[in-house]
Amino acid sequence: MNQNQNKGKTGLIILTIICILLIGISVVGSQMMTPVTGITGYVITPIQKGMNSLGSFLSGFSTNMTDAAALREENARLKAQVDTLTEENSKLVLNKEELDRLQDLLSLKEQYSDYDTVGARVISKGAGNWFSSFTIDKGSNDGISVDCNVMAGAGLCGIVTAVGPNWARVRAIIDDNSNVSAMIPTTSDTCIIAGNLQLIDQGTISLVKLTDDNNHVHVGDKVVTSSISEKFLPGILIGYISELNNDSNNLTKSGTVNPAVDFKHLQEVLVIRTKKVYVASEADASDPLPASTSTTTLTAPRAEDAAAAANQNAENAEGTQDQENAQEQPDEAARQGEGGAE
Repeated sequence: MNQNQNKGKTGLIILTIICILLIGISVVGSQMMTPVTGITGYVITPIQKGMNSLGSFLSGFSTNMTDAAALREENARLKAQVDTLTEENSKLVLNKEELDRLQDLLSLKEQYSDYDTVGARVISKGAGNWFSSFTIDKGSNDGISVDCNVMAGAGLCGIVTAVGPNWARVRAIIDDNSNVSAMIPTTSDTCIIAGNLQLIDQGTISLVKLTDDNNHVHVGDKVVTSSISEKFLPGILIGYISELNNDSNNLTKSGTVNPAVDFKHLQEVLVIRTKKVYVASEADASDPLPASTSTTTLTAPRAEDAAAAANQNAENAEGTQDQENAQEQPDEAARQGEGGAE
């Protein structure tokens, strides 16, 4: 038993000695490592700071690159969306404009509901800025024939001069070769609406040979097709008087009319398939009538006779017309080629 106690004491003493040695080594080692630790910290700390800064920079750069890629993708998506919306908006605007034009055409159709009409689109036009002559996409297959009246906007546009199975050629009332027998509905005074492409540049068409004996016709009065017209149905609006002056013969008047149609932006027209059947006066009874599918019949003196009578009165009054007046008011009959107004 004593041996066991001695062995325990010896072990305790050894452990105590080991602990004392470890404590001593720790104290001495700490004092010896202090200079080394200082030198190491002096050298390594800036490097660590640089590495930390570089790491932060690289981390931020990577984040920025990721954000930039996301922004570019988002920008491309938004740009595509803007393009789509712009295209859709343009289509809506065009559809709205087309709807407005078709509604105007429908209103015109209802206004002249007594006539058989068909809508058509303008597919080509002659040279120049104005639709003085143009082609539409309807023809004989749709019941259209030569001399059919054509309307657009709020009134008379022109007359069909040539027809194919699926097309028709129209001469507008602003064309230099156009002469339309017209009248002032408030007074029944007659006149001629003469095409003039130079005058239409000012937005007007020419009014000549107005017989206004009682001076009842004024600026702003409505002008419509006359009942004595050979080819145009009566009562179709042509426009409104914008200027009126006495001719040198003091028997007739001339001026200008603001047309009821925008001859610079024609897109759709309304063709009247009802044609006028003109019954000639006794003096012209020998002249054969052209074949026609018209349903409107009117007996009246020829329009050119009325124009000739006005000219004769002018000649009786003055013997000859002033040269300047002749330049301002060209002989529409000669320009028409067939004589007189239609």
